[in-house]
Amino acid sequence: MAIATKIEWRTVFSLRSLAFTFIGVSLAVIGLQGFMVPNNFLDGGVTGLSILMSSYAKFHISIWLLIFNIPFLIIGYHKISRTFGFQALIAMLLLSAGMYFINIPVFTNDKVLIAIFGGFFIGLGIGCVIRGGGVIDGFEVIAQYTERKSAFTSGEIILALNTLMIIGAGLRFGIETGMYSILVYFTAMKTADYVVDGFEEYTALNIISKESEKIKFEIVNNFDKAVTIYKGERGFLPGSYDIKAECDIIMTVVTRLEIHRIKVAVSAIDPDAFIFVNSIKEVKGGIVRRNKKTYA
Repeated sequence: MAIATKIEWRTVFSLRSLAFTFIGVSLAVIGLQGFMVPNNFLDGGVTGLSILMSSYAKFHISIWLLIFNIPFLIIGYHKISRTFGFQALIAMLLLSAGMYFINIPVFTNDKVLIAIFGGFFIGLGIGCVIRGGGVIDGFEVIAQYTERKSAFTSGEIILALNTLMIIGAGLRFGIETGMYSILVYFTAMKTADYVVDGFEEYTALNIISKESEKIKFEIVNNFDKAVTIYKGERGFLPGSYDIKAECDIIMTVVTRLEIHRIKVAVSAIDPDAFIFVNSIKEVKGGIVRRNKKTYA
């Protein structure tokens, strides 16, 4: 795939991009300085590796953040886009500058609160920066690049790298700190996912029912959803294998907040309707959103 050879300066310096980047970096600095760094808690990724290395070699953590993110910047610039690489550079420079010049007092010494709120602020910061078009942690892109060169998925590569880091934290700071670092990483990961995907993460809702026409009408006209119909056969049950009938398999793309309401409406039409849900990683094309309403 061709990489854009020009930097789209309007994108880089758009109000939305800069606002998300500044807010994200500020939240990450709060999480690192106010919770994690003083207590040697790791969250995975480049930030976790920087905390670990700053305990061995007494360079300021801001230096380590830049050093470990350099490979990511090079890969992002050449393999994704130059615009993305420049946005990532801005975010990483801001994070390093914030860690060096801003002093935030430690908020608490309670290890559980440190793990939960430290991970929350870091995840919130990472998610906001991603929404702005950049990143402050290079593990994801490094993993995507490595995935092409090996038989492992990007998720497996990230898990392996972070597992080694958590083991390193346990050896350096003690097993208890290593275990709390797992909680930090989990909290940060889930928070970042919510910020990036939002509460409107898309889900495929599949319905098989003898009342398919009524259910299609309900979903399209009362829930403002589009539907896709697969032609199939229902039946083939234990003890009555020979009994079967043609049917429409209804599929619609909804948000997680809408699943329960549609299930209730379908059950009111046909209490015996068979419903199953599939998670969707990404939605592209078709009519997905119109006037703040979600469509299939």
